[in-house]
Amino acid sequence: METLRSGGIAQGRRVAELETRFADLVGVEHAIAVNNGTTSLVAALSVLDLEPGDEVVTSPFTFVATLNAILEAGATARFADISEDDFNVTAASLAERLTPRTRALMPVHLYGQIAAMDEISAIAEANDLAIVEDAAQAHGARLGDRGAGTYGTGSFSFYATKNLTTGEGGIITTNDAAVADRLRVLRNQGMRDRYQYVAAGHNWRMTDLQAAVGIPQLAGYDDVVARRQEHARRLSEGLSGVPGIVVPRELAGRRHVWHQYTIRVTEAAAVGRDEFVTKLAERGVGAGIYYPKLVHDYEPYRDRPDVIVEATPVAERVVQQVVSLPVHTHLSPDDLDRIVDAVASVVEGR
Repeated sequence: METLRSGGIAQGRRVAELETRFADLVGVEHAIAVNNGTTSLVAALSVLDLEPGDEVVTSPFTFVATLNAILEAGATARFADISEDDFNVTAASLAERLTPRTRALMPVHLYGQIAAMDEISAIAEANDLAIVEDAAQAHGARLGDRGAGTYGTGSFSFYATKNLTTGEGGIITTNDAAVADRLRVLRNQGMRDRYQYVAAGHNWRMTDLQAAVGIPQLAGYDDVVARRQEHARRLSEGLSGVPGIVVPRELAGRRHVWHQYTIRVTEAAAVGRDEFVTKLAERGVGAGIYYPKLVHDYEPYRDRPDVIVEATPVAERVVQQVVSLPVHTHLSPDDLDRIVDAVASVVEGR
């Protein structure tokens, strides 16, 4: 309401405050807010000056924005396989996908757990490659003392379903002052000062109204993550012995922020994955499938020369098994017990 009453609702001091506070959360020098998460990916790629035929290696097990951003930036997408342990691309598979045309690696920190960035960073450094982190779901995720979004250029989403939200919005993180300066110019139609154009730019601006929604959430964000972590712990405790279910886990040395709590429904379950979701809904428990297909398996991306598909056997198996259960902050102990009981009864055929 203060922002509305101020009369200044376009990008201004609220956006600047959100940027400063988010940079502190991540642990970077610069954060540049934009109008949505997909824009943040496109912008992070745009400063690499990719040319047609340049390749970006990423995960096939992700939201479509990852692939769309690569294509919008004019590059070619190539896909590495993932690990069953964290659903993220593996360093070994990324290394296998490198070609003379590779320009960047784009790991996706899926569901709120950071990828194996020490190993991925070593590959990037050895091969003179850029890193663009798709951290859309990983606000505050960490590997040791480093946050998601600190290993290269980070891209986060503030969409309505995210742990931190502005309704629509995104933000790019970097420790490179020159990259940050260029991004700020590009998001504002290429203007450094009013009507002083130094580049062909875009309208990627966030509004102060969006920022005003996000700022208050930052103060209590550690508590939000702690509640999600506790809910994930209780779900895993209740489901770990259920046959046909593989529960997710927080890998050693990482801080999982649990944007999603994603189990795998295996062949040992009494029902298949899709029937499992239907029967769970009949018991009053909502569940989501993130994601039902590998990103390149949709018609718009088939047979495109700039979408290179190779075998990713782990991703091909996992995509048929994953189901995300409620883990949000408003769950009560009774809700968590109901979820566990419903899941167990469905997979056991009761």
